[in-house]
Order: sequence, then C-alpha cells, then structure tokens
Amino acid sequence: MNHRHPDEHPTHEHPHPHPHPHPQHQHPHGHRHTHGRPTRSPGPRHRLARLLTPHSHETADKLDTALESSARGMRALWVSLAVLGATALAQAAVVAVSGSVALLGDTVHNAADALTAVPLGIAFVLGRRAANRRFTYGYGRAEDLAGLVIVLTIAASAAFAAWAAVGRLLDPRPVTQLPAVAVAALLGFAGNEGVARYRIRVGREIGSAALVADGLHARTDGFTSLAVLLGAGGSALGWRLADPVVGLAITAAIVLVLRDAAREVFRRMLDAVDPALVDRAERAVRAVPGVREVGELRLRWIGHRLRAELAVVVDGEATVRQAHAIAVAAEHALLHAVPRLTAALVHADPAPVPGEADPHLALAHHATA
Repeated sequence: MNHRHPDEHPTHEHPHPHPHPHPQHQHPHGHRHTHGRPTRSPGPRHRLARLLTPHSHETADKLDTALESSARGMRALWVSLAVLGATALAQAAVVAVSGSVALLGDTVHNAADALTAVPLGIAFVLGRRAANRRFTYGYGRAEDLAGLVIVLTIAASAAFAAWAAVGRLLDPRPVTQLPAVAVAALLGFAGNEGVARYRIRVGREIGSAALVADGLHARTDGFTSLAVLLGAGGSALGWRLADPVVGLAITAAIVLVLRDAAREVFRRMLDAVDPALVDRAERAVRAVPGVREVGELRLRWIGHRLRAELAVVVDGEATVRQAHAIAVAAEHALLHAVPRLTAALVHADPAPVPGEADPHLALAHHATA
C-alpha cells in the first residue's frame, strides 16, 4: 500500500472546487495549491477574466462548471414539477367526475413524484454552498441523501399500488366514465415518460445518481398510468378483475425499477465508481512523461462531481520542483481524461533503489485492512 505523508515526498493538490475564506499560494504554472488551507472565492472581475482565458482548470472555472451542473439539475426539477403538477391536476378533474379509484391512485403517484423534486432541489441548493471547516468537502453528498429519500418514495409507491390492487381484488367495483379515464391514463403515461427521459438524460450528463433515480421513479408512475388504461379496457370488456390484476403486475414492474434505482443510489453512497473510469485514469497518468508507475488510485463521487487521489512513482533523484511538475502534469492529464473530475491530489513517491528502506515504514503500524 502506498501511504502519503506531506513531509516525506512532494505532494500536489488541485484546488478544492468550493471557495474558502482563507488565502492560498499562487504558483508560477497557474495552478493553485491549498496545502491544507481553504481558498478565497474569486471576485466578479477575476471570474470575467477567467471566462475570457481559454483552456484553464483553476478554481473559478471549476466552480462555474459545478454551478452550471447544479443549475441544469434545478432546471430539470422545475420543468418536471410543472409537467407532473399539470398532469396530476388534469387527472384529479377526471377522478372527480368518474370516481375511478385506480385513477385516484395514479393521481396520487404523480403528485408524489412531483414532490420528490423538493428533497433533490434542496440537495442541489446545499451543493452550491462553500466548503467550511466542518464540511471540508462541501455539501455535495446531500444528493446521496436525496437519492435515498427518492428510493424510499418509490418503495412507498410500490406498497401503495400493491395495497390498492389487493383491496380491489377483495372488493371488485365497476369503473364509470371509461373514455375519460382512458384519456387521463394516457395523459399520465405521456407526462411521466417525458419527465423520466428528461430527468435521466440530465442526471447522467451531470453525474447525479439521485436525479437518475428520480427519473426512474417517474417511469414507474408512467407504468401505473398504463395499468389504469389496461384496467379500463378490461372493465369495458366486462372483466371486473381486470383493474386489480393489472395493478398487481404493475406493482411487480415498480419493484424491478426500485431495485435498479436502489442499486445505483446505494453504490454511490458507498463511493462506488465505474471501473472503466479507474482504468481510463490510470492510462492517462501512465502516459505522462516522468511517471514511472502509478500506485494507489482512488476516485469518489461528491454529489455529481468526482475527486481523485493517487500516488505516482518518479525518479528518486528528481528535485522537489521536478517531482511537483510531474504531479501537475499528471493532474492535468486526469482533468482531461476523466469526465466531471474537478479535483485531484497527486502524491509523488521516489523510485526504490536496492538496499534502501521503505520511506513509508514509519507509517506501517497505522495501516488498516
């Protein structure tokens, strides 16, 4: 295992993506180094200057990119809330004239799905807050908590659908105003599927597992709307149990979607990343001149942004400045190679020579499994 200690080998840290209240050092190559100290938020004049400077990875640019990702997520939530809110209101009007219990359940699902935008919106707003002495990585992990709330909401929707279907099996009731119910069901499916595709697309583009899970939740409610439509068709043909039987089938579909959403959210909470990203990062660093080997490499999501920590082996005779330059080049390569990576900590280890003791030996007793 490669251990890192700032007093033993040169260490390079890319600036944290969130501004901090303390000053930092500016190095000649243009990258800032915190050395464990927070950074000050750049002013409007500096931001404007950085916007006019191409091909930069400084703090202001990373912060602007992070804010843009959060802004896109918020925009997706507002659009979803408007579409699903309008869908639920239209269905509620049909419920009032038809008395359809199945459509009432679908309306409740759509309203609940619209309301899941609230915890995710709060998470996006929190994610914009600057890191501080307590939350040194910022508040991006609030998205993981929002994703957990969404998973629980999907589970509640599945339980409600199952309860309604079993209740209708035990007490079958005729459905009236079937044409209006069918139109409302189609409207519910179209609204939910449109919102689902939009949320999932934006969530994957900005790297938000919670937004993807919310999109999957909208898709489950679209399935519920189809259940209402199929149940209405069966009722029109005289099969009174059509509505509850289809409802049970849709409950099973919701459980399958719940499994996928839960797996994605729980993996994110456990700091899982796509192994292909790790391979891509290793290849990029190995290609950097001066890097002899890549040691420990770790990636983790903080909200919808990535951070990296890695050790590289360099010539043992390299000066501190030379090793630092190699670390900067490795970091630069990572920023280009790994999508949504906003910060990297690169530690330089000297290449071992025969007979030399491991410089990390003093840390061995601190190692854990």
